[in-house]
Parts: sequence; structure tokens; C-alpha cells
Amino acid sequence: MLANNLISDVIPAVMGSEKGQKVLTLMDLYRVSHLPVIDDSQYLGLVSDKLISDMNLLDEPIIKEKDKFFTGHVHAQQHIFEVAVLMYKLKLSVLAVVNKSHEYVGAITLYDLARRFARFFSLQELGGVIVLDVNVNDYSMAQISKIVEENDTKILSFFLNRLPGTNNLEIVLKFDKEDLSPVIRAFERYDYNIKGIYLDDSMIDDLYQDRYDQFMKYMDL
Repeated sequence: MLANNLISDVIPAVMGSEKGQKVLTLMDLYRVSHLPVIDDSQYLGLVSDKLISDMNLLDEPIIKEKDKFFTGHVHAQQHIFEVAVLMYKLKLSVLAVVNKSHEYVGAITLYDLARRFARFFSLQELGGVIVLDVNVNDYSMAQISKIVEENDTKILSFFLNRLPGTNNLEIVLKFDKEDLSPVIRAFERYDYNIKGIYLDDSMIDDLYQDRYDQFMKYMDL
């Protein structure tokens, strides 16, 4: 999944001549705290609601504080993981995409990124979920996959979470089946600590809502 596949259909770019109040109104409308600023097709940077307020630009053209725009961006062919890392590190609600000539191509929103991650990791597919608690020194995805596949089941996606203050990993596994009895018995034979089993659709929805909430918290926005 590349950046050009994540571009929003609705987020507008604004001209530097726009006054701060109008830009803030657009931010409220699209529920973001950043918007890309362009001059013709050239990308100038991101303006934030905080910058507009701090610099008292409500009745002033935002270009007045051009030197304070955030000029970070991604290129159209960069991977979704690079996009996620940049948005997380810089706490951005919107990230600009440019081409090789530094021309503005579009914008990616945090919402679009989270939605694509949900599809990328098959979160909407039917199937059961098992949560394992594994010591980091015992972790082997190759062994886990072998156990699962030997029981005629496939892993659609998985998450790793280092448990704070421990040497343990919480491993969340999403499968292509709801009947996980053979897989559960196999994990037990191999002495895996099964922390949770989620087979009912409503429980799966709750689990993934929790994962989504954790992801948004991780992005710290």
C-alpha cells in the first residue's frame, strides 16, 4: 500500500492568501488540525490551527507566517508504514503528498490511514481471534504459523504488543475460521499461554474497536 493510494478525496489545499479564520473554518468542517498550503501547484507546507491562533492570523493571510509552516511531506510511492511513522512522530492529522517536482498531489488524513490499516490487516474479515502471552525469548512466528497451518487454518493478520514492565509479548492472531478448537488444542500441547479466545462476532468487534482506540492513542492525536 503506497501513499498515492491513501490520498483523501475531500481534504482541500488552501492558498497562502487565505485568511486564518477561513482556514480554521475549513479545519473544523473536515475535523483536522492541519491543512496543506499551495502556491499554484507548488507545496509550501502545512499550516496548523495552533499556528493560526498563536500568530494571531485570524484576519491575516496565512502566508505571512510562511517560514513557520511545517514543510514535511511524503512522496507518492512511499509505503503506508513510512506514512504512519511520520504522522505518529510529528503528531499530524494531515500529511501532504508531493511528486518528484515538489508539486502537490494530495493529502492523507489520520482517519484515512486508520481505515486503510483496518483493511490492510483484514480486520473486517470473518474469523476467530486468539490472544497469546509469550515470553520474548520464546517468540517464534515461524512456529506459531506452523502450528496454525498444520490444523488447516490460516492467519489473516497479527499484532504484537510488548507488555509494559515485562519480558512478555501479547500476540493477537486473526484467523480465517471461527471454529478454532483444533488450533486451541495444538497451542495447549505446545504449552502456549492462551490469554483470550474471541469467537463471537460482537466480541471480535469489541476487540478490534479496542485495537483501533489503542492505535489512535498510539498516534497521540
